[in-house]
Amino acid sequence: MQTAPKKVVTGWAMYDWANSVYSLVITSSIFPAYYEGITTGKKVNFLGRIFSEPSALYNYAVAFSFLFIALISPLLSSIADAKGSKKSFMQFFCYMGSLSCCGMYFFGENNVQLGIILFILAAIGFCGSIVFYNSYLPEIASVEDQDKVSAKGFSLGYIGSVILLVICLILVTKHDVFGIPSQGAASRISFLLTGIWWMGFAQITFSTLPKSIPPPTVHGNNFLTKGYGELKKVWNELKSQPLLKRFLFSFLFISMGVQTVMYSAALFAKQQIFPDIPGNAEANKSNSGKLMITILIIQLVAIIGAYLFSNLSKKIGNFKVLVIAVLIWIAICISAYLTHTQVQFYFLAATVGMVMGGIQSLCRSTYSKHMPATNDTASYFSFYDVCEKLGTVIGTATFGIVTEQLGGMRNAVLFLMTYFIIALLLLFYAMSVKNKPVASVSFS
Repeated sequence: MQTAPKKVVTGWAMYDWANSVYSLVITSSIFPAYYEGITTGKKVNFLGRIFSEPSALYNYAVAFSFLFIALISPLLSSIADAKGSKKSFMQFFCYMGSLSCCGMYFFGENNVQLGIILFILAAIGFCGSIVFYNSYLPEIASVEDQDKVSAKGFSLGYIGSVILLVICLILVTKHDVFGIPSQGAASRISFLLTGIWWMGFAQITFSTLPKSIPPPTVHGNNFLTKGYGELKKVWNELKSQPLLKRFLFSFLFISMGVQTVMYSAALFAKQQIFPDIPGNAEANKSNSGKLMITILIIQLVAIIGAYLFSNLSKKIGNFKVLVIAVLIWIAICISAYLTHTQVQFYFLAATVGMVMGGIQSLCRSTYSKHMPATNDTASYFSFYDVCEKLGTVIGTATFGIVTEQLGGMRNAVLFLMTYFIIALLLLFYAMSVKNKPVASVSFS
């Protein structure tokens, strides 16, 4: 197939611009810092359980969100494929997520339960929309263009999210200039802006993406069972695609590490590197600003990383580049355990940014390029997303458990190295398979 017109490709990539503000503001920077700030030194009651380590509750909320979407995404994807309604499902989850972000404006220290519930709904909305967003990639880009198109999406996402983060950073650090009473109030305004940005720019995507093409075969009406049946068929088909199957196992462990870092990095930084000092408002304001700037640096470096890894993959191949990226992640886990000063953390953050964008973009395009030819792209990408979500569930849940049991996040960060080591071994295992021509598949 030929790559779709530039307008369609740009419209598709603009959804990264729209929803990546959630990843940056809500999961990676302002929300975790705000949550840590209002729960530090407190015991949090959530649904009857008392958490003496609030950061563990945060990680459990992430794990629950991803577990929920992992369980329902096969069903949704099957319906979307059968009815050609990918865009409708993508819109539904987009609005669920963006409106939940807007609702976080009302999240305060006296209603932590509300904040966690909205955080869970926003995560479900984000993850749900990404299932259908990713499944459009093989429909709008030829195999040889998928690395480039995938990288364009991630790069636009980083640029868009950085723009909004800068705006939010100014609001948080200069809140008095704008007549905002406190950093907390400025943070809550940032949550509102995130929801509006996500919902607003998504309209560009929804107005340009074509309606997805349902497969020519006739699907039954029992979508409740057929959705998971098709997921099983994907698994069965993978038996004849050993390279893709082994890659997915490696991707599962990569997700355990990378996604956990994405969701926990700001909490780690706020707790270990930029903590609040009781009674010192100026120092706390300075630390918050430094944390936000550090996260901004990560995003800027990630833009370079996405293109760097894409170009490098053209020269030495996707799998070799993924091996290099995983080796860097192993070094990052060790370095994070040993990091105690702000200067050390700045260097660590720059390294994280370089590999974060690159490994995500490359994993997505590697899977897309090695998929068998099929009209049921949503079912195949549902399988991919289920692997990613289950990886996030396992990674964040174990991170929370280790944090609680071993009394802190530093040991939990070192524990993440285990997942990257396993992922590395599985990548070598996948590379031992001779690549075969991609077969054509059609589900009945």
